[in-house]
Amino acid sequence: MTNDTPRRRVLVVAHTGRDEVREVARQCVQSLTGHGIAVRLLPDEAADLGLEDADGLVETTPVGDLPGEGCELVLVIGGDGSILRAAEVTHETCTPLLGVNLGHVGFLAEAEQDDVESTISAIVARDYTAEDRLTLDVRVMVGNETVFSTFALNEASVEKAARERMLEVVVEVDNRPLSRWGCDGVVCATPTGSTAYNFSAGGPVVWPEVEALLMVPISAHALFARPLVVAPTSVLAVEVLSRTEGSGVLWCDGRRTVDLPPGARIEVRRGQRPVRLVRLQQAPFTDRLVAKFGLPVEGWRGAAERRRRENGDSDA
Repeated sequence: MTNDTPRRRVLVVAHTGRDEVREVARQCVQSLTGHGIAVRLLPDEAADLGLEDADGLVETTPVGDLPGEGCELVLVIGGDGSILRAAEVTHETCTPLLGVNLGHVGFLAEAEQDDVESTISAIVARDYTAEDRLTLDVRVMVGNETVFSTFALNEASVEKAARERMLEVVVEVDNRPLSRWGCDGVVCATPTGSTAYNFSAGGPVVWPEVEALLMVPISAHALFARPLVVAPTSVLAVEVLSRTEGSGVLWCDGRRTVDLPPGARIEVRRGQRPVRLVRLQQAPFTDRLVAKFGLPVEGWRGAAERRRRENGDSDA
């Protein structure tokens, strides 16, 4: 690298509350810097890793700066929660996220713990691609005033604040009322989030390349309370009825929250900025579903399987 060549830089975000993650994070930092790639860390995580005083190729983000600015990607070590946190801190820069799963399902992650060495090699060789994932822009209005606005990669969920109180809401699509529900809540999700809270609430699994918005009621006491899939240009709205006895709460990706008084209106539309996820291999989404959920596919005799058998592939 000449003096005129910009230094390559990777932001590392890790769930440093776990010993196993800290060990893997230190290994990744050492490997990246060993290849001459600068590593940026969030200040609190650098302290947890014992790297706050390191110099040279390791740096921390100054308070108030954009962590992802100038970084070619974000290496996220942890579970889906860590990836959602990384998406939050880098949303303004749209820095691509590469997740190494040390959590449970890890649906957003591209690699597992055993893949750390090959993942670092791919970063060094720039042997990866990035795909844009649709996001949500969310705003909360009380009267004519916008009191809260944020984004979501997975979902924005309107939920009842008290267990003993049902939430009364009216839902809209494109400024037209659709139905009134007494319910535990409503989930508005992206295709990326269709395998998260949307899935648990009974919503459909939507392939990530499909551009759509999803709305799913949670435990609705109503005749018409079906999951909805609408155009990406549509605007979804949930109004907490002013006469409801219970208040609500809005959660975005399970991370950002605001209380919803009776009369609050929540509007959800396609986000202006996507979140970019790094892909190391072009495996079909169907294979990811099978692997992450452990779906039973024994006995499958598809065309590819038949060809392998006809060619005498003993591993088929």
